[in-house]
Amino acid sequence: MTGSSYVPVIDLTPWFTRDDLARRELASRVDHALRTSGFLLVTGHGVPGRLRDRVRASAYEFFALPREVKARYTVGVGGRGWIPPEAEANGYAEGTETPPDLKESYSLASDQPTGDPEVDQRWYRPNVWPAETPSLRPVLTDYLAQMRTLADELMAICAVALGLPADHFAGYLTHPTFGLNVNWYPPLRHTGRPESGQFRIGPHTDFGTVTVLDREPGLGGLQVYTEQGRWVDAPYHPHAFTVNLGDLMARWTGDRWRATRHRVLAPPQDAPDEQLLSLIYFYEANHDAVIESMPPPIGATSYPPVVWGDYLREKLAAISVG
Repeated sequence: MTGSSYVPVIDLTPWFTRDDLARRELASRVDHALRTSGFLLVTGHGVPGRLRDRVRASAYEFFALPREVKARYTVGVGGRGWIPPEAEANGYAEGTETPPDLKESYSLASDQPTGDPEVDQRWYRPNVWPAETPSLRPVLTDYLAQMRTLADELMAICAVALGLPADHFAGYLTHPTFGLNVNWYPPLRHTGRPESGQFRIGPHTDFGTVTVLDREPGLGGLQVYTEQGRWVDAPYHPHAFTVNLGDLMARWTGDRWRATRHRVLAPPQDAPDEQLLSLIYFYEANHDAVIESMPPPIGATSYPPVVWGDYLREKLAAISVG
């Protein structure tokens, strides 16, 4: 099995025609993809390619800054700012002990306050913008708005795929948390030879509802773990976003849909100059949303209810190094 045969490409254009039959047919294809691979590529999403290019160019400017400059913005996992090398090991989220991930991140998150000081301090703090790369703020602000719009449409597609009204999830997304990690995977000339079992991102599943990934192709690239227990290279499409589900959505649907393990490989030794940059938008839910598994005929497994904010805190603590 190849990644191209396992992860389908789905054109979202019919969804935006507002034709009910076309929307249901598209949603059925999404349902099949989420039952089998848990991953899909989406085109026809409406996010301009030039915006993605501008974000990537500005982000590369930031990561090229001297380490002592980036260090002014240092935060821990889940914070707003620069997450330095050796701060994160995603494999620990599933109990896999790995060396720290070979990456740096610039991390943003939901920042629209609720008016409750305690809630806002935990979940809706202002984002931090590096003064040395002033172009980053306007392009990422635009990108975040585009991602929120796309993620809401994906959640509506998910609802229809489950045979529910398109607005079924809307009540859980009135003031959602979300995160955006701009991940830089440095070249081996920068990081040195990987340790045994070390990855650019270790094997893990995501935590929330839907993840929207804009990635670059490379030898040290994304792999997904199949139902047959094999790692396969994820396919790449220059105009597509890669979409996958997180643990919360798998619980919510009673394991009808898969939160699929994935990882990012380090490049081989004969590609010491390869560097990649990914934009990863993690959509979630209201911080206080109580998520219960859907009963049959949608779901097959009944998980204990969880409060999203509590669940996320545990996951972030698990992958933090030190």
